[in-house]
Amino acid sequence: MKKVLITGITGFVGSHLADYCLDMRLQVAGLKRYHLSNMKNVAHCEARIQWYDCDMMDPKAVFKSVNAIMPDIIFHMASQSFVSPSWDHPLLYMNANYMMTVNLLEACLQNKINPRILIPGSGEEYGDIRESELPISTNTELRPVNPYAVTKIAQDLIGYVYYRSYGLNIIRTRAFNHEGPRRDKVFGIPWYAYQIARIEQGRQDPVVKVGHIGDKRNFTHVKDMVNAYWLAVENCIPGELYLIGSEANSHIHTFREALEMLIGMSTVKGITYEIEPEFVRPTQVPLLICDTSKFTSLTNWKPIISFDQILTDTLEYWRKQVKSKER
Repeated sequence: MKKVLITGITGFVGSHLADYCLDMRLQVAGLKRYHLSNMKNVAHCEARIQWYDCDMMDPKAVFKSVNAIMPDIIFHMASQSFVSPSWDHPLLYMNANYMMTVNLLEACLQNKINPRILIPGSGEEYGDIRESELPISTNTELRPVNPYAVTKIAQDLIGYVYYRSYGLNIIRTRAFNHEGPRRDKVFGIPWYAYQIARIEQGRQDPVVKVGHIGDKRNFTHVKDMVNAYWLAVENCIPGELYLIGSEANSHIHTFREALEMLIGMSTVKGITYEIEPEFVRPTQVPLLICDTSKFTSLTNWKPIISFDQILTDTLEYWRKQVKSKER
């Protein structure tokens, strides 16, 4: 039985990866920071995961955890991922996203193992993209406009260095927007859904507070994305870069369109929205739409969950979360 290590397993994507791997009857190990990790995302499967206390900023802790697990596959999902705080905490973000990756790769070298290691990048790395450059490809110039994006570029490139220098089986991907249940409400779509759920429970006036909502994205359901990640570790060529996202026009929307669709799904009529200056970022990334042909031609991956279902699943999740807090 293959051993799978998921860093960041208690997070949004990491917890869905745990579900996917457990459904495949794989042996799943996860890292947690003793009393600091939020376990709610894995409460339903916690007993089926082998847990190791490990702060990935500590190289000794990472070495000992990798030594105990000796994984065949690593999904490196641990990161500082919320863009907005990266302007106020640029060093924290670089330390986390770069150093945790180095510690993990060094632990593999020191333990003399060479698992397949997925390092998930972000479409945010492309930054200031012009409409004439769409769709984004692996050859598109990187013009990051926030500190988070710079740290993800650093993470990706140090992975490439360890592939070239030491022959580690690094699988490099850049995933474009993926949404669904368990994503924190600090991000756009779950933030809208959370507020709508509060409005439905009479806990907020019927006005959704938003930041900039004109940016356009291609959106993928998180369950389709974790399926893509599994296909990536099975099929992709180490060292190569692959873009992952839904290319269908039905999955390409602005955040304003997503917000208005969510409002249309509400049981409350007449909900409006207004821009709150504190939620507007210093710089915007107006267009993130990718060409995934390199990845799909190799893996035959095709997202199957509709954009409507992405919104429905997200809204239902936050309805349950808001309702449970009333008890």
